[in-house]
Amino acid sequence: MEIPAKYDASQVESKWYDYWMKHKFFHSEPDEREPYTIVIPPPNVTGVLHMGHMLNNTIQDVLIRRARLQGKNACWVPGTDHASIATEAKVVAKLKEQGIDKNDLSRDEFLKHAWDWTHEYGGVILEQLKKLGCSCDWDRTKFTMDDDMSESVIKVFVDLYNKGLIYRGYRMVNWDPEAKTTLSDEEVIYEEQQGLLYYLSYKVEGTNDTLTIATTRPETIFGDTAICINPNDERFTHLRGKKAIVPICNRVIPIIEDEYVDMEFGTGCLKVTPAHDENDKNLGDKHNLQVVDIFNDDASLNSFGLHYEGKDRFVVRKEIKKELEDKGHLVKTENYINKVGTSERTKAVIEPRLSDQWFLKMEDLVKPAIKAVLEDGDVKLFPKKFENTYRHWMENIRDWNISRQLLWGQQIPAYYFGDGTDDFVVAETIEEALKLAQDKTNNQQFTISDLTQDTDALDTWFSSWLWPMSVFDGIRYPENKDIQYYYPTNDLVTGPDILFFWVARMIIAGYEYRNEKPFENVYLTGLVRDKQRRKMSKSLGNSPDALKLIEEFGADGVRVGLLLSSAAGNDLLFDEALCQQGKGFANKIWNAFRLIQGWDVADIGQPQSSKIAIDWFEAKFQDTLLVIEDHYSKYRISDALMETYKLIWNDFCSWFLEIIKPEYQKPIDKATYEAAISILENNLKLLHPFMPFLTEDIWQYISERTPEEALIVAKWPNPKAYNKDLLTEFDFASEVVSGIRTIRKQKNIPFKDAIQCLVINNEDANTTFDEVIVKLVNLEGIQYTDEAVDGALTFRVKSNEYFIPMAGAIDVEAEIKKLTEELQYTEGFLKSVQKKLSNERFVAGAPEQVVASEKKKEADALAKIETLKASLASLN
Repeated sequence: MEIPAKYDASQVESKWYDYWMKHKFFHSEPDEREPYTIVIPPPNVTGVLHMGHMLNNTIQDVLIRRARLQGKNACWVPGTDHASIATEAKVVAKLKEQGIDKNDLSRDEFLKHAWDWTHEYGGVILEQLKKLGCSCDWDRTKFTMDDDMSESVIKVFVDLYNKGLIYRGYRMVNWDPEAKTTLSDEEVIYEEQQGLLYYLSYKVEGTNDTLTIATTRPETIFGDTAICINPNDERFTHLRGKKAIVPICNRVIPIIEDEYVDMEFGTGCLKVTPAHDENDKNLGDKHNLQVVDIFNDDASLNSFGLHYEGKDRFVVRKEIKKELEDKGHLVKTENYINKVGTSERTKAVIEPRLSDQWFLKMEDLVKPAIKAVLEDGDVKLFPKKFENTYRHWMENIRDWNISRQLLWGQQIPAYYFGDGTDDFVVAETIEEALKLAQDKTNNQQFTISDLTQDTDALDTWFSSWLWPMSVFDGIRYPENKDIQYYYPTNDLVTGPDILFFWVARMIIAGYEYRNEKPFENVYLTGLVRDKQRRKMSKSLGNSPDALKLIEEFGADGVRVGLLLSSAAGNDLLFDEALCQQGKGFANKIWNAFRLIQGWDVADIGQPQSSKIAIDWFEAKFQDTLLVIEDHYSKYRISDALMETYKLIWNDFCSWFLEIIKPEYQKPIDKATYEAAISILENNLKLLHPFMPFLTEDIWQYISERTPEEALIVAKWPNPKAYNKDLLTEFDFASEVVSGIRTIRKQKNIPFKDAIQCLVINNEDANTTFDEVIVKLVNLEGIQYTDEAVDGALTFRVKSNEYFIPMAGAIDVEAEIKKLTEELQYTEGFLKSVQKKLSNERFVAGAPEQVVASEKKKEADALAKIETLKASLASLN
């Protein structure tokens, strides 16, 4: 086969990916081998490939490809998440473009549109992952809304309800007014925002007195149902038992007393709005206060907002300030930094809202998961520092709000009957629900038409927390061969931002449903940031197009670029120059391969230098292999790549090939050539997890291979005993080579001219690499001596002294002429500098750094003159 002069990733990547797919190298079925399993963190079905996905999935592919090379039955399960909030928003937006209002559709009609959208746009990201080289078992691709996956979710809901762990409660929840759904506490991000503290005056009923409260949300006065003072606050004893009048709406509300009030905050008087603040709700329950909800589901004001009805809360905040001011109720405003809860998905400001929701009791469920990570070490987090975050979340856990006011998702399997919302049954199917309802009411006349299913859907995380089990159908069929073989999985690679959302919950579910961990190790990647340390985002415009990067640098180049500076748990500062470095590395390896293939091979004797080089590199390879294995064991993937990179670039390309390279237009001996090919193949095995396309391409060019002999399923190198002394001796020899090369360069001695080298061997250094040194720097030979050599250039390596006699090595007359001219120029330069420094006006008037610079020039010139004179003396 003719080998192209240049490596062209665009001509190679699809060819080998199709080849791997055709021969089903990614597919796994249970067999007698040791399984190695990864389940992909399912990206949103709405998603497209971004830099975070690129990093996360490259790491997974490195791990799965290495496991495959190790002879394990590697199974990487891909899939997507239905992403209730994000997907529903996309579908609603598309319907709006078509002039269709979601509210005008039945549930079934909306779901048809959602499925149409999913089939058209969903799964794009999985196709993009193929471009990156991800070797997922595509035959096992799962979607969290697949029938079997949904059935598993419903089965778990019913089971937990029957265990008394799921309940329905009227609670204060986090309301996302943009998505129009409740969110769990973990989906709310608190951000500091600059706002105002409004001081409002309330009249005291039946008196001329007023009281002042401080609030950040003046629009909520329409929901006030009390003013609260601290019973120990002597400033307000005159208010006890009285009532206040709420500005604008003129509602009369009681003044209550409770030690909950912080006497130091604001004015010491607290407005109580039980419908819109969790602490106020607790206070309201304690004092039996009225609850007035002033918001619609989109956070506009309802009829309780009087003439502000229908207006958005933030619009009202601006407008009500003026009305309060005009009516004499606004005492003053102050700048105030407040922590505001925002939706993790839509970024909308969250409203606390009272609502009937479904909750999962977490207090007992979390105990095995806490023990597994923090006590027994059954599940290990990398880096270990995240154990503290895990502990904090798990030990302060609250009941999980698992219901969402959405249509896209698994519909909650609760069926209502009768007049009240308390009359319901929970069942996997409506037929089972009917039987339960008949038994509960002792009424066999009940029919399916008497049942109404809960309209809420389950939180998306309630399906993905089952992912390591449900992808193998382990919930519906807990004894099936796949779940028995592949579970628990081995490694999970994900971001620390979903350590609680997803990772912790999967551990909880694993112990609840299989009494076993879902995975052994969790590798938490950092975030991908730009060079200015900003998080990559569309809004900032600092996130490059992932596919364009692959097009420009090749998938292998991008993979290397991402991994070279991606230490576990630390953020990656992404720079396209890293991808260029990866592309350059691919070209370096390609050129090294072409160099080897370009040599003529003859049945001739093997030079001693080549024999030594082979022994040394095999020792270096084994030494590096141990380091790489250690890095993998600690999930230091970036370090494993760097060791591989240095082994191939420095040791193989720069040293090994240089040592064994035959003389110009002469053949290489067969033994050395075969050893070089074998060494290259082992290097390709180490590099394959990181650069799969390039390595497979070279592997297939080396010789004609059957599919069973493809690199993707080759054998990972085994550690072997090796001679460590060779490594030390080579390091010493490489310093000798560098010293002689420096002299050749300084004295402009052509490489074709052989030179002498004499050594005083104070170190008692081994002579193993003498032949290598002779070849690399073209010596007549190395002679060992006991005395210094006069008239020679010298250097030291440790205590060894090396002498390079100049007689015959260079044109002495030409060298003397060159040095003399350089000396004359430098002396002239020195005079000009000294003249400037002797000028008192210059020294007094010039900036201090300018004078310092001139003095440095003087010192440098004096030192150079001394060196030149010494060199001339040695030649005369």
